[in-house]
Amino acid sequence: MPFVWMLLSSFKTQMDITSPDILNFTPTLNNYDKVFGQYDFLLFMWNSFIVATLSTLFSLVLGLPASYAIARYDYDWLGVILLTARIVPGITFLVPWFIIFSRIGLVGTHAALIISHMLVGLPFVVWVLVPFFESLPKEIEESALIDGATVWGTFLRVVLPLAIPGVVTAAIMSYIFSWNNFMFSLVLADSQTKTLPVAIFNFITYASVDWGSLMAAAVVITLPIIVVTVFMQRYIVAGLSAGATKG
Repeated sequence: MPFVWMLLSSFKTQMDITSPDILNFTPTLNNYDKVFGQYDFLLFMWNSFIVATLSTLFSLVLGLPASYAIARYDYDWLGVILLTARIVPGITFLVPWFIIFSRIGLVGTHAALIISHMLVGLPFVVWVLVPFFESLPKEIEESALIDGATVWGTFLRVVLPLAIPGVVTAAIMSYIFSWNNFMFSLVLADSQTKTLPVAIFNFITYASVDWGSLMAAAVVITLPIIVVTVFMQRYIVAGLSAGATKG
């Protein structure tokens, strides 16, 4: 119902939104015209896409071998470090990030947002994939090694294809976090690199709230994630439940 109300409100005027009769209104596209015309939301969508895609990609590149090493070679110390980063609130790292990025000239760039988003995305990727790799039979890997495959070859050609549901799950969840993140973008981005969650505050002023445009912007932010989740939900369920029935 909140999403339905948000969707209906995005096609209403300010007066219609405050009316108690939520279904009696004349649809208008003025809110979407304001979102994409006056506030240049396409730029903010592009920023969110770049940051979410690259932070997720780099998290997978580092997280896949790390989670495999933890699952197969008992690198428990690495798991503890990543779990600590997962437990500690992200705001704890905000001031150190800002100081470091200011000194090296990265504040206001996509790179600063990508690196900061990986702080949460990478531990989450490992957290999802470790039980998935642990649930795979070791005999499959041993057979590949006996046939002459290297450790990396076994990981890339044998293990990774079997872990696709877990990889897709980790990628989607990490992408959703990055797409929706507000705090890091508020502090580390500038007017040209800010992402959608920060840009949506253009519709909130000291004296009033432009509810119609705010709802239209919220639909723009939410709809892509809903569509991806609906089509990929079977992978999400399979990935999150991996290892639950082991043994």
